Amino acid sequence: MRSMSQLGNDLYSGKTSFPFVQRRRLWFIIAAVLVIGAALVPLFRPVQFSIEFTGGSQFTVSNPTSFDQALATDAVTSVVPGATTRVTTISDQAVRVQTDQLGSDETQAVSAALASAYDVPASEVTDSFIGPTWGADVTRQSLWGLSIFLALTFLILALYFRTWKMSVAAIIGLVDVLVITIGVYAVFGFEISPAAVIGFLTILSYALYDTTVVFDKVRENTREDGEISGRTFAESVNLAANQTLIRSINTTVVAILPVGAILFIGVPLGARTLSDISLSIFVGTIVAAYSTLFVAVPMYALLREGEKPIAQRDQRVRAAREKAGIPA
Repeated sequence: MRSMSQLGNDLYSGKTSFPFVQRRRLWFIIAAVLVIGAALVPLFRPVQFSIEFTGGSQFTVSNPTSFDQALATDAVTSVVPGATTRVTTISDQAVRVQTDQLGSDETQAVSAALASAYDVPASEVTDSFIGPTWGADVTRQSLWGLSIFLALTFLILALYFRTWKMSVAAIIGLVDVLVITIGVYAVFGFEISPAAVIGFLTILSYALYDTTVVFDKVRENTREDGEISGRTFAESVNLAANQTLIRSINTTVVAILPVGAILFIGVPLGARTLSDISLSIFVGTIVAAYSTLFVAVPMYALLREGEKPIAQRDQRVRAAREKAGIPA
């Protein structure tokens, strides 16, 4: 069995090659199924947004005698029957209860019911209110941040690589990452909070970094296309993806290990305030590695192959191979 270093050498030299570009139709079909599936999930299981987006009332019970979440649910529904309630243990010393927007009288009654349910003084129960206007502002600013990020990404990549087609391929890859990650949140009922949005922007930055590294190698290889290198344009792009494959795997593993430690070890031990951002980064980092290699890279090859100079050069390469008796 080959070592990782030997595999890396074989991938770099082209002795071993994974068909990222050659089987792009299959990868595009898989990507389309994932994206469409992720987009359809909210129709059957709505995306859960935190109180910062939807508005509502929030109660914090400090130093409770029990951390049974059912106590909070029963306390709220005893005052407001049918109220939507989300209960979270935010540390080993507090319980957070989020509900629909309540009036002042209902808020006082719920606070008293929570104090009674958890056997704590009334002073240990604090309440706060987030109105719909503030939630709308958070939503608007998040969308503005995402739009500005994508616009700057398109412009910077177009200037750096001197072709807008690399920008288009990169943006398609980033949108793929975002849609699938949000779809995962919807499938498992995870809540999207401002911390999760920060995580989404973080993983988009990571995906952009990964894509830029691979595309830089693509640019280097495609400069040597044609009769001199003996490769077609698609083969040069695929070689670049394989040459950076081990680096992508290593970078992804190194990135998800500390985040995974927070998510799977720290959160169960009480670090629940980090759960939202760590979850989005963990899921998004894995999806980003997939999207760069299986979506952005073959998409760039597809966008460029039809250009007349590249098509003519590829035709000459194939003709030379046929003349030399080299199998296609």
